[in-house]
Amino acid sequence: MLRALRPHQWLKNALVFLPLLAAHLFLDLHAILGAVAAFLAFSLMASAGYVINDLLDLEADRQHARKRQRPLACGDLPIGRGLALAAVLVAVAAVVGVWLPPLFLVVLGAYFAATLAYSLHLKRRMTLDVLTLAGLYTLRVIGGAAAIGIPLSFWLLAFSMFLFLSLAYLKRYAELESLRRDGGNWASGRGYGIKDLELVRGLGIPAGYSAVMVLALYINSPEVRALYRHPEIIWLVCPLLLYWTARTWSIAHRGLMHDDPLVFAIADRGSQATLLLCGLTLWFAL
Repeated sequence: MLRALRPHQWLKNALVFLPLLAAHLFLDLHAILGAVAAFLAFSLMASAGYVINDLLDLEADRQHARKRQRPLACGDLPIGRGLALAAVLVAVAAVVGVWLPPLFLVVLGAYFAATLAYSLHLKRRMTLDVLTLAGLYTLRVIGGAAAIGIPLSFWLLAFSMFLFLSLAYLKRYAELESLRRDGGNWASGRGYGIKDLELVRGLGIPAGYSAVMVLALYINSPEVRALYRHPEIIWLVCPLLLYWTARTWSIAHRGLMHDDPLVFAIADRGSQATLLLCGLTLWFAL
């Protein structure tokens, strides 16, 4: 049951802390507790989505080289227990969400609905699937703002949408590159084939660079002066993000990318170093 929850994927829910950090509320205990509760609620709801997705993808997973080892696909977790587990996770996530502002529960519900729509249909629709994946990432950021009761920054929302769209395309590209190496032609349960490799890359890389463009515009905006004493220092973050985008896509091109780029980024030393340098740069800009 623990394996079915995919707790390693909970790291992605750390995105709920972005609004707190962007608003410089990292010393506000009430805001920190709200963000932690949001992290817990999103983690439980995400695990429910993973279990439901595995239940819907049983046959496809059993034919996949790696996914056939998942608890439901290999039979380690009975289907009945999987259904019960998903229901309990949704219920507990909702209970946690009730303790936060009402808007958070709306965002959490929208996240779960989008997850269901993705599992049932959207993941088989080209373009709609990556837009949904990017939206699921972005909803975590929106939920983080709702949990601590602050308005979501236009700049953070725009930056997140482009960055997560690039990551969603990167995920598809990594899957297709793996399929190509295995001699396949069409991704099972997806709306893509090997012939779409160049198209996916051509759409994903510009989205990543667009996120850097949003950051550059933010540095020159009036809003930045209210938060940073030396906003010009933030310009150093731009080349760091340009490097990281080019590097991750280069790794994917060589067939070395994990099928979940965000999980890869969290474990990758190059990505960790880039994140550390970005954090230090923002700190000095304060």
